[in-house]
Amino acid sequence: MSRNPDKIAIKDFQTKRTYQELISRADRITSALTGDLNLSNGAHAAIVSGNSIEYLELVAGASQAGVALVTINPLLSNSEITAICNNSQASVLFADPLNADRLRSCNFATEVRIIELGKEFEDWLASAKCNCALPEVSENSVFTIPYTSGTTGNPKGVLVSHRSRILTMYAMAAEYGCYTPGDRFLAIAPLCHGAGMVFALASLFFGGFVQLINHFDPEIVLSMLHTEDITGVFMVPTHFHRIFDLDDNTLNQHKGTNLRAIISNAAPLPNATKEKVIQYFGDNLLHETYGSTEASIVTNLRPADQGRKRNCVGLPISSTLLQIRNEEGNECGPDEPGELFSSSPYVFNGYWQNDKETTAAMQDGWVSVGDIAKKDAEGYLYIIDRKKDMVISGGINIYPREIEAVLEQYPAIKEAAVIGLPDQKWGERLKAYVVVDAGIEFESTEVISFAESLLAKYKVPQEFEVVAELPRNAGGKRAKASLRTQSLPSG
Repeated sequence: MSRNPDKIAIKDFQTKRTYQELISRADRITSALTGDLNLSNGAHAAIVSGNSIEYLELVAGASQAGVALVTINPLLSNSEITAICNNSQASVLFADPLNADRLRSCNFATEVRIIELGKEFEDWLASAKCNCALPEVSENSVFTIPYTSGTTGNPKGVLVSHRSRILTMYAMAAEYGCYTPGDRFLAIAPLCHGAGMVFALASLFFGGFVQLINHFDPEIVLSMLHTEDITGVFMVPTHFHRIFDLDDNTLNQHKGTNLRAIISNAAPLPNATKEKVIQYFGDNLLHETYGSTEASIVTNLRPADQGRKRNCVGLPISSTLLQIRNEEGNECGPDEPGELFSSSPYVFNGYWQNDKETTAAMQDGWVSVGDIAKKDAEGYLYIIDRKKDMVISGGINIYPREIEAVLEQYPAIKEAAVIGLPDQKWGERLKAYVVVDAGIEFESTEVISFAESLLAKYKVPQEFEVVAELPRNAGGKRAKASLRTQSLPSG
């Protein structure tokens, strides 16, 4: 950043970079990609790594070269990573030391060069010849290609454009108020995810400071928020759950921050957890954001609305339009559930080499990822459920997310997941999996009585199973498909 080149731009627990160093290294990466690897504008590279400064340097350097970076979750198996590399046609794969060795044994369809972050990466950079003539990169060309989790089939490569990311970051700066040159952001979420990356990149884009964390430790995070003058942080509900599992002495020891915004995303934030966040951190900080890899950030529930709008994800962010459509394609009225479509300058370009899925997701500039939602009379959005998770029992549509939100209000229940199982009489019946507080003896009859006071009787599960934790996919989202599979009889 020319106005303050010696300012620390980013830091992790091992090293740090000034803006001058960051830009210089990104330029060398661009030269190495276009020179040593001979990658042209429109080519693809891939990365399998935990959070690191080098990760963001590669994002910046590749984008200057017009090379789209395929951001692969390191929690995926070798076969899953191989399939993504083959599908994306990435010719080079950057990997951190924890993953490089195992990936060298992968049987890729074409030759893929693996460059290990660390000494091999630094030697590669040092040998790069400076190429001052940068290629001309269109705003609509592909910036990154995150892959969907693949819970309903093969993972799809989401083509995210430069235009989408940059305009999203301007909208974030207007919405959250923690993206100025004077702000300091704590980046916790994995950079391989769209949200994890954009929330970190926005700080660098506007000249702020990023503290990068690769492994979430609730006490370390609280300590940093308490002592490091952090002004913004993005966390998912699991992070909050782990923080409030800490003992009272630890929580009290680290209480007090200079935060200006706490952003929650990726999964519904239970109201009981939300109340704890507000009580502990303050009532003017929490934003609950809804979005998708395909549509980017769509809505946000601001701090002032947290108390009066329950199970709500707020209003559309700047330059975003919403429509709730019924099965006939007509727009729904207030409080009428339907499929959610959004239109904005932030939406994706489509799926990589998958015209069928692109056509299904995009209709005349409007994008749907299959979420069922409703808007109230004030225009606030409520996500009811995923279309694929809807249960039909006795001919009635039932949305498990609504039930889960009620079950999670019960004092002993930390998390709940509700699924539909085949039933001879009703077509489908409801079963709930619950995670309960340690030392609590779970009584399903009491929970059923509690739920029936808040829900129609046909929405209340009569079958419960206590589990230590809910299964999640590599993206951290609840893997209901695995719950359905383990609940069905074998053979």
